[in-house]
Amino acid sequence: MSNENNKKKNIVQIKTFLKKSENHPETLTPEIMDELRNDERQGVRQLLKSFENKQAKQAKKKASFEKRLLLEKEAWQNGNNLVAGIDEVGRGPLAGPVVAAAVILPHDFALYEVNDSKQLSIKKRAQLAPLIKEQALSIGIGVADNQKIDEINIYEAARFAMEQAVLQLDPQPDQLLIDAMVLHTKIPQRKLIKGDARSASIAAASIVAKVTRDQLMTEYAQLYPGYGFEKNAGYGTKQHLAGLKKYGITPIHRQTFEPIKSKLIK
Repeated sequence: MSNENNKKKNIVQIKTFLKKSENHPETLTPEIMDELRNDERQGVRQLLKSFENKQAKQAKKKASFEKRLLLEKEAWQNGNNLVAGIDEVGRGPLAGPVVAAAVILPHDFALYEVNDSKQLSIKKRAQLAPLIKEQALSIGIGVADNQKIDEINIYEAARFAMEQAVLQLDPQPDQLLIDAMVLHTKIPQRKLIKGDARSASIAAASIVAKVTRDQLMTEYAQLYPGYGFEKNAGYGTKQHLAGLKKYGITPIHRQTFEPIKSKLIK
């Protein structure tokens, strides 16, 4: 698309050009932008408005992401080049394990949509998880099953899963950023309240952990149908409670959790 023949371009060609320019904004020179803004065709104006709105949204996502990367950058500047973010999911369900993930991101990581997994849709988490795995320097997964949870309590089981996730990392990190937990480790660590919303590494870990656990619960749904594990991930939904009443307790239920515990007592 040249300055001399912008006017000759039809709507489809301009749309194609702007679509390509979404990821390569450098192709939109000030001269081209001026000509597009001065184009009298309503279709061109609509395309340009849509393009500029998308660019504004992308810039907002980038700015938010950069804030979530500040803790990592601070650590990198202090010589801790390998920073692992750690998070866990699954404290609240009545069934299934608690799963933790530890993720070391590269310094040029730029998946702007990586955020606290609770802020993302199932579809978006499914899209981001493989991209994180592809780009991460290392990922570790830790699991504490329902028996471990019943043995040591859910808080300690979450800590256990996190520590197992860290041990799986290769190379081992120089520093840990952890969501609301202190681990038993000699690696320097930083406990962060609401860390999954403050750190890109923890956010990435929350996504990986959530997707991993949801996949496990979907597999359990095949073994133990009738509880809706593929939909509720083991949480005490109406369908899950109805399944308990009809089919009883499965081997993956947490026997120290209510209402499972009450059923055992009865």
